[in-house]
Amino acid sequence: MKSFSLASWLLYLTIGFLVLFFLFPQVGRIYYPFQYREEIENLGRIYDLEPELIAGLIHVESKFNPAAESRRGARGLMQIMPATGIWAAEALEMPDFNSDKLFDPLINLEIGCWYLAGLRDEFSNITLALAAYNAGRGNVRRWIESGIWDGTQENLEDIPFLETRLYVNKVERTWQRYRALY
Repeated sequence: MKSFSLASWLLYLTIGFLVLFFLFPQVGRIYYPFQYREEIENLGRIYDLEPELIAGLIHVESKFNPAAESRRGARGLMQIMPATGIWAAEALEMPDFNSDKLFDPLINLEIGCWYLAGLRDEFSNITLALAAYNAGRGNVRRWIESGIWDGTQENLEDIPFLETRLYVNKVERTWQRYRALY
């Protein structure tokens, strides 16, 4: 009788999981939930953003935890920095806004979608917008203007910040998973 090594068992287990994941969407949906779907779809229509993109970004940023807070102070589902939240709330004419309201899922979603749509409009494609969402618009503008990066998915390796390269790639992969599952 042939014995299997631990590596072989792990390989078979991984293949089995992937088969289950892709053949049975309900299994994949356990790992990629779509909470706040109605609100996200509504904001997607308002800001012309694909709901699965928004869900993918949220999954990467906070795993749908409205109480998430980063070491740098970003808050809520879409991990909005307090200064960005104050600026966006003023532009959106949100009365009585304070940065603690970034933990409110509906406020965070509104601000995050408005901000992402603004970055997409400013930079003309979603790959650049995602890079700016992570690294800041000033950094992305500098990379484009100096020719460091051409703003394409194919040339992500040219982004000077490893964190941003990994972030853009991860959000785009997660977006595709949400597309496949929902």
